Amino acid sequence: MTALIELDHISRTFETPAGVITAVDSVSLALGQGEAMCLVGESGCGKTTTGRLLTGLLRPSGGRLLYEGKDVWLTKGADLARFRRAVQLVHQDPYASLNPTRTVFQTLSAPLFRHKKASSGKQALSAVNELLTRVDLSPPENFIAKYPHQLSGGQRQRVAIARALTVDPKVIVADEAVSMVDVSIRVSLLNLLLALAKEFSVTIVLITHDLAVARYFASRGRIGVMYLGRMVELADTEALVTDPAHPYSAALIAAIPEADPDITRSKTRVELRSAEIPSLLSLPPGCTFHPRCPLAEAGLCDVLVPELLPIPGAREVACHVAVRERTSERAVVTA
Repeated sequence: MTALIELDHISRTFETPAGVITAVDSVSLALGQGEAMCLVGESGCGKTTTGRLLTGLLRPSGGRLLYEGKDVWLTKGADLARFRRAVQLVHQDPYASLNPTRTVFQTLSAPLFRHKKASSGKQALSAVNELLTRVDLSPPENFIAKYPHQLSGGQRQRVAIARALTVDPKVIVADEAVSMVDVSIRVSLLNLLLALAKEFSVTIVLITHDLAVARYFASRGRIGVMYLGRMVELADTEALVTDPAHPYSAALIAAIPEADPDITRSKTRVELRSAEIPSLLSLPPGCTFHPRCPLAEAGLCDVLVPELLPIPGAREVACHVAVRERTSERAVVTA
């Protein structure tokens, strides 16, 4: 797969009154055109910061952001402008991401005029009608003159997605884009994003804390699991959900609620050593998950930082124990 956009060992630190924190620590991720994938993890794991690094809204403290093979932060002029148009962000909160003083038409026509995709009101009106139809706000004349407060949460989020589409993006990063809308309309929004990926070959990264949402959205793609700023597992969705390699991934999957009570009762529970998440200001040595990990080995996990390494099954995992056990299992089978 040729990477359209890529994070190459990218990191981001922030200075706070209490000290320096590392929000993202040496994360690598390559995404192909038209791919739909998810980043998951608990609050504070760095997935939103990773999304902002991916869109170029944050400058990395280390590593590189590559678009079509070029380091974005070394490009200027037309190349940088092309990246800015190509990579768009859909924010989590549809109530705050839209200007309350602008109508839907004003919101969507502004980038059309700014990027010279419309030169007259008539052209802008035609383009806005097409965008609204594309995001299932039909008939568009029912929405075009409305203000955000006159729309439901789901309708607002569709307008936010339409705004991202105004510049014909190649990549959309959707940061918790369905978390603040009713459960009843989440699936329709997820289906809309998937349709965009399929029909227009848009690469979509959905950031979510909900593994059930991730499993649905990236059913034919990949899921990246993050913990305290690091990518701990990256795998095809079904492989990760049915057979997680990292103990943190296993704990997240065990917590997914099931509609069938029999399945819920028969699920294997992952007993963590601690429910407490370490502070980013005082991260434990070695693997940052080792104070909570049921598989942690003294003298190994509390000393050495695990790298994200490939293991059998087309996946990568950052766990000393998982890499050793999965690799030895493969060696036994081969022998």
